[in-house]
Amino acid sequence: MTTFWLTNVRLEKGFKYENERIAATETEICHLKIEGGKITEITSESPNLGEKQVDAKQQLLLPSLRDMHIHIDKTYYGGPWKACTPITKGIFTRLEEEKVLLPKLLPTAQERAEKMIELYIRNGHTHIRTHCNVDPVIGLKNLEATVNALKKYEDVLTYEIVAFPQHGLLRSDSVQLIRDAMKNGATLVGGVDPATVDRNIEKSLATIFEIAVENDKGVDIHLHDPNTLGTFTFERMAHYTEQAGLKGRATISHGIALGDLSGEALVEMAAILREQELDVTTTVPVNRPTIPIPTLDKLAVPVSVGHDSITDHWSPFGTGNTIQKLGTLAERFRLSDEYSLSTVLKYGTGGITPLNEKGERVWPNVGDDATMMLVNASCSAEAIARRATVEALFFKGKKVESKLTETNEVRV
Repeated sequence: MTTFWLTNVRLEKGFKYENERIAATETEICHLKIEGGKITEITSESPNLGEKQVDAKQQLLLPSLRDMHIHIDKTYYGGPWKACTPITKGIFTRLEEEKVLLPKLLPTAQERAEKMIELYIRNGHTHIRTHCNVDPVIGLKNLEATVNALKKYEDVLTYEIVAFPQHGLLRSDSVQLIRDAMKNGATLVGGVDPATVDRNIEKSLATIFEIAVENDKGVDIHLHDPNTLGTFTFERMAHYTEQAGLKGRATISHGIALGDLSGEALVEMAAILREQELDVTTTVPVNRPTIPIPTLDKLAVPVSVGHDSITDHWSPFGTGNTIQKLGTLAERFRLSDEYSLSTVLKYGTGGITPLNEKGERVWPNVGDDATMMLVNASCSAEAIARRATVEALFFKGKKVESKLTETNEVRV
């Protein structure tokens, strides 16, 4: 691997206090030595002129981003614009559409997946967790396209692939298909609304966790059901997580019912999730009560963000820009002071922020992977509030560049 100095890097140093309150973030200009894909030195002393140097031009260095919920296998991105049709039967409207749509999209599935990966790279991501349709309509063909697309980018990002029975694990008789998917590139077992879609909470969850145990993999389940139905499903998912010995390896995607809880009910539910180390991924919805992200964080339930879709038949609104998503999160929960804005970053980085609550630098450190991004901002609080642009991305010391050719450019 190449050894070089990343010079004139802006790093967060600590907080400036006024009247015992955090008023601003203090930064300093440093130089980072990158060797073997890691940060091996951080100094304020200028490196020798004879050593290879890359000038960061005093841009802010932040940890790179992680999108923990996206579907890169089915999208209109890269092709002609198309809005959604009206929903008449809830989720089942979209499932009926997919029976016709997925075969039509298949010939360009890998190409569009690659273009979505390119979008994520431009927006500072080095990790993607994608859910991939596995159902009787498309079989394992979308999975094949997804695996092939992601393998092209293994040198610049990490990824996870959820075998996702979008049409219902039981409802569409996809149990064997999911088992097959786990042998063909999928790294997590998925599911969707065991009550509403599969109409059998216990059998659906039991089967999902059975497949996970068979393959020594984790699970990530879409749970959209609201109110008491949703919360009951959370409790049963926690039960099966414990029974399967998958503590810390199960994710609730969306978790809509968490937005319907408050007070002691929310505290009790958080305790159930925390006991089995279940984490939650959200898109920060604005069309219904958003799950209480700051409260869940205080109750030690890990929360991450994802985009879910980027212009597909489910929604035309995705951007793939997690910094924008985090800005929306901050606005949604009225997080406008310096410290609160700076902490929002962790929902998009796997929990990493440059400074801790004491104002001590916790990232970057010597020995860390040089997986990071340069953004046009004075501090992380400004990056979130002002939706900073990503100027450069590094993965284990390698500057990430586009793999697209001139004849394969993105069409939005």
